[in-house]
Formats: sequence, structure tokens, C-alpha cells
Amino acid sequence: MFACRLPLWRFSATCKLQQSGHFLPWNSCQMLSIKGINTTLGQEQQAGLKGKQELEDLEMPLARSETEALFHEQPETGNQYLEDALLQSYLKTHLPPKVLEEVHQDLERFGNRLHTKIQPLSWECELNPPVFQQYDAWGQRVDHIYTCSAWRRMKEISAEEGLIAEAYERRYSHWSRLYQAVKLYLFSSSSGGFSCPLAMTDGAAKVIESLGIPGSLKNAFDHLTSRDPQKFWTSGQWMTERRGGSDVANGTETVARKQPDGTYRLYGFKWFTSAADSDMTLTLARIADAEGQCTQGSRGLSLFFLRVRDEEGKLNSIQVQRLKDKLGTRQMATAELWLQGARAELISAEGRGVAAISNMLNITRIHNVIGAVASMRRMISLSRDYARKRVAFGKLLKDHPLHMQTIARMEVQVRGAFLLLMEIVRLLGLAETNLASEQEQLLLRLLIPVAKLYTGKQASAVAIEGMESLGGQGYMEDTGLPVILRDTLVLSIWEGTTNILSLDVLRSLVKSQGQVMAAFLSTVQKKLELASGTEELSPAVQRTREAIGRLQQFTAGVGSEKALTMELAARDFSYSLARIYTGRAMTGITQPWNGLGGKGPQNSSSITPAMGVSTIPAAPSPVQPGFGHFRDPGTATAALGTLCQGLPTLPGNNSFPISHPSLPSGSGKPFPVSCPSSPCPQSLSSSPGAPLGPGRGSELFLEPSLLQVNTPSSPSLAPE
Repeated sequence: MFACRLPLWRFSATCKLQQSGHFLPWNSCQMLSIKGINTTLGQEQQAGLKGKQELEDLEMPLARSETEALFHEQPETGNQYLEDALLQSYLKTHLPPKVLEEVHQDLERFGNRLHTKIQPLSWECELNPPVFQQYDAWGQRVDHIYTCSAWRRMKEISAEEGLIAEAYERRYSHWSRLYQAVKLYLFSSSSGGFSCPLAMTDGAAKVIESLGIPGSLKNAFDHLTSRDPQKFWTSGQWMTERRGGSDVANGTETVARKQPDGTYRLYGFKWFTSAADSDMTLTLARIADAEGQCTQGSRGLSLFFLRVRDEEGKLNSIQVQRLKDKLGTRQMATAELWLQGARAELISAEGRGVAAISNMLNITRIHNVIGAVASMRRMISLSRDYARKRVAFGKLLKDHPLHMQTIARMEVQVRGAFLLLMEIVRLLGLAETNLASEQEQLLLRLLIPVAKLYTGKQASAVAIEGMESLGGQGYMEDTGLPVILRDTLVLSIWEGTTNILSLDVLRSLVKSQGQVMAAFLSTVQKKLELASGTEELSPAVQRTREAIGRLQQFTAGVGSEKALTMELAARDFSYSLARIYTGRAMTGITQPWNGLGGKGPQNSSSITPAMGVSTIPAAPSPVQPGFGHFRDPGTATAALGTLCQGLPTLPGNNSFPISHPSLPSGSGKPFPVSCPSSPCPQSLSSSPGAPLGPGRGSELFLEPSLLQVNTPSSPSLAPE
């Protein structure tokens, strides 16, 4: 009952004949004596004789050394921090020198630990998912959830590395939140699913801090932010009930009854509780009055804190109905729970539960973005390494221009998403230390749902593309790639689906009376002014400005249009915001990409011929202190053009090619692919229409048919 779930491929490992290099039908292997299975002497003799005969009959004429070339070499990654040139470049550009020195040393150490110690634990978590025991051998109900030792070790590592503590200790002032996000980004793809409970733990700590850390919650806050593995707590977030997920106002049925000592007892059914093995949780419930009546709607919801178990380890009047059988994130226990008088503490003002828990939702959505960007980076790293090793059609994959173009397009997606993430956590750090301006706070309010909805879609697209880049091996369960895909698919669902978050974006515009959009436009325009100083960037800058003009026309009609029209435009509008802001952020890249990862030359965007691609000479560009820069303006032009996919339809030419600055002026010859320091020969040009991520991919020719966004006068949904 409690045996670890092993994948099917492990069963064949018990066949000794297969292990010896001789391949027999499985029915022949079944007849052999396998550990744990008793066979009679006659059966063993019969199996041995038959096996010997088949070995003689199937003796292969080819020498073993001649067949080894048929096997694929496994793609591998090393120190994730040292291999991430963009991450290092960003930190070098933005962090103060003293902070950078300390952070760099710790991240290099952490990268080594991830590679040598933590990554193997991640695979153990996948192979040994949680198991639920409802009754013991004597019929007593125990409701025990068993997790593997690797999962429990992940919790200890999280405390040791300060993955939650770092953000609240604020050793580096407002940079502490960004530093924490970087560690979580590196940890995510090696966490074995433990990033999810960390997201809710961070969110719970944020809620308690926003409440002023009242005395009754001081102990819980200290546990949530502890670096001591013996004291560290994780938290759940119990909001989803039987009626559904996002409609919390109408879906919450849990009732809270006040007790004489001032505490409450909760009664209800929580239909989807992630990390059910957590130490505590925050949850919503409706307080019943003396007559047992509850206020309906969001005004009737209050926020409660409760311990999952008491000091003796017994459940707090909670019964586990079952564990969820999920498509992905199988490493984590997600359960249906009955609350049958669970003791809880009211921590928000009565009826203000939704407002109080909003801080938790913001944090968990940011963690969702972290997971999305990390999964994309992981998939691209594996695809890139495989391209160095896999030979097809007489040469390595890295020497096939089309294959490298595909990886380059994925690279553009992950770079843009990474920079968008860094911008959000930078703004969050400023807000948490009271250093954010009003405009920065408004911008943060808008960017969180925009980034969450957009990167969630990007991650799934990149995961699928990455699997395809490994061919049939990418589809094999024991490579670990299907795990990445399955776990990625939840990112567009958890913490609000794409449509729900798109409506939240519109809501933020209306609620702020346009101030959120004004902050967005002002920030983008300032960055474009810096970029316009570089001649080679001017075409892309101009096109982005025209796209912004279309967005302004759209927002001008927000208050006057019918609700249906606005709702139909919400998703495409949100995608446009994401692409524009990401394009703005990509003018801050400071290191070129050399096509296969790693740092490029410090003062050149050249690609070495040893990589099997053409060399593109660098063009000098001015450095904007504090903002970063492209060392190759053509890189910025191509990248900025890439992120302008899906922007509003613009009048004028049906397409415009982005030319590389090394090409003769007015040649009209397009730069091969819209990616930093493209690894493809200049003789190739990209054609429009290749899908990747939300909307379209990284085409160079930007056609109006690909750039359509829904405006109030054009409510029809564009294809994704």
C-alpha cells in the first residue's frame, strides 16, 4: 500500500539478460527468478535452458562498439547560476557593488548545491509521491499523509537557504526581495514541486506582516521566516471550495462560529488544498451571527489563521477526504478536506477577508511567474546542451540553422519573461521598504496580473517546443522532460486563469480611474526615449510608440463602451501590455547571447565560428548608467521587434524588415531571426506565422494580421 510508485521503465531493469546487452522478449525475462518472487527448481532450470538457447540464436554479428553510436548522449546542465549569463548580467548592472559581491558568492555556492545535492532529491520526489492512509490496521481513522524523505529534506533546505527568510530580514534593503526571487528562480526547477508550498508560505508571511505582526501571530511569523530547519513552517492557502475556484465571493460556504474564549470553530469543505501537509494555513470563512445567519458575497468573508495539527501531531478537527489525482505537480499532496470544528483565529476585520488575503495572492502570483520563467530556462538549457551532442543528418544539431533558429526564438521568450519578472520583484522590494513612488506602486498593481497570465502561457509553449527539439527522446517519461511539461501546465490555471486575470487587468484600470495606465505609459515612454538615442533602434522604437498610441485609443473608450465589448478585448489587451513592457525591458540587456548559452564577449556581440555559425561584428552603443544597454544595437532592434508581436494594428506598410546594423544601409535585407545575436547564417530570413507563446512567435516581418489587438470597435477575439 505504501510502496513507492516506480515508473514502468524500472521494471525492465530486473531482467539480467537485458542488462548484459542481449535483448530478449519480455516473456523470456519473466521466466527468470526475480528477487522477491519464488519459483520452483524445475521452472528455474527450464528458464535457464531456454534463455541459453535464445542467447545463442540471437547472437548479433555486429560488434558492440559498432552499435553504441545508436544511443543518445544525455543533455545535462551544471551550475545553473554560472550558466545563466543574463541573470549574472542583470545583477551586475543593477546591484550595488558591495551587495553584488556577497550575492554572487552565495549564488555560486547555491548553484553548486543545486547541481550536486538538490537535483537528485527532485527526482526522488517525482518517483515517490505522497500516499494517503485513511485507516490503520485496526480500523481506526488516522488520515495520515505520507511524504518521502526527499520531500521533507526539501523543506529543511528551504530553511537553510533562507528562501523565505531572505525577503523579510531585508539585509540588503529593497534588494532583498529581488535576491530572494533569484534564489527561488534557481531553486524552482530543482525543487521537486516544493516551490508551491514556498509560494504560499511567502504569501502567508506577507499577510501577517501587512497586519503589523500582531502578538498572537508573532510566533507563526517567526516560524514562517525561520532559517532553522527544526522551526521552519510551511503554510497552505485554503480558498477553493466545491462551487469553484476564482469565484470566491459566491463559492465560499465554510462557516465560522465564535467560541466563548474568542476563538472560532470552522465548518466546511475545502475542495482543493495544495500542500496539505503544511503546518498552518490561512483560509476564508463566513462568520455566523447569533441566529446562525451569514452575510453572502465578498462582504461576508473574513480571514482566519489555523494550525493544521496540535502539539501532539493530531489533526485540528480536520478529516482528509482523499488526495487529488492531478496531471502534474504529483510530488505535492493536494487534498479534499472536511473542517469539522477546526479551531481558528480571526485575523482580519470582520468582512474584510478578501482585502486582507490580497497580499497573499500577489505574492503567490509572483511565485507563479518565477516558476514559469525557471521552467523555460531549464527547458532551453537542456535543448541547448542536446544540440551540442546530438548528431543528425551528418552533423550536430547546433550546426543546423533551422534548429538553432527555433532555440533562438525560445531564448527571446525567456529573456523577455525574465526581465519582466525582475522588474516586478524590484518594484515589490521598493514598495516593501516604503521607497516606491506612487507611480511605481500603480505599475506594480498592473504588472503582477499581466506577468502572471502571460508567462503562464509562454511556459507551456516553450516546454512543448523544447520537448520537440529533443525528438522522440523528449517524449520518453524517464528523461524527466514530460515532468517539466506536466508541472508547467498548471501555471496558467493556478492563482487565476488567463481570462480571470485579464479581467483583473481591466478592473485595475477602471478602479484607478486610468492612473494605472498612465503610470504604465509614462514608464514605457521614458525607456523608449533612452533607446531612441541609438539610431539602429529607431524603427522598432517608432513602431512601439505607434502601438502605444493604439492602446491609448483603446483605454480612452474604457468608460464608454459596453461591458461585453470590453470583456471580449480583455485578453488581447493584456497580452499587448505584456509585449510592450517586455520589449521596453529588453532594451536593458547588457550581455549578448552566443547562441548556445554562456557569457558572450564582454565588448563584442560576435559569435565564434567554432560554434558553426556566422560571425556578426559588433556595433558600438552608448551605455546608459543604471539602465543597462545592448552592446549590439541590432540585438536590441531584433529583440524589441520580437516582443511587439500582437500589438494593435497599425496603418501604413504591410510589413517592415528589421535590418542588422552591419548590413548596408537601405539594403532591405532582413536580419535572419529576431533574437539576440542570432546564431543563424545571414542568408536565412524568418517568415511570419510561426506560433510560439501567447499569440504569435518571434517573426521578423510584423504584419498587421499578426498584430491585431481587440479594440472597443473590434471585439472579435484574435487567434492565439
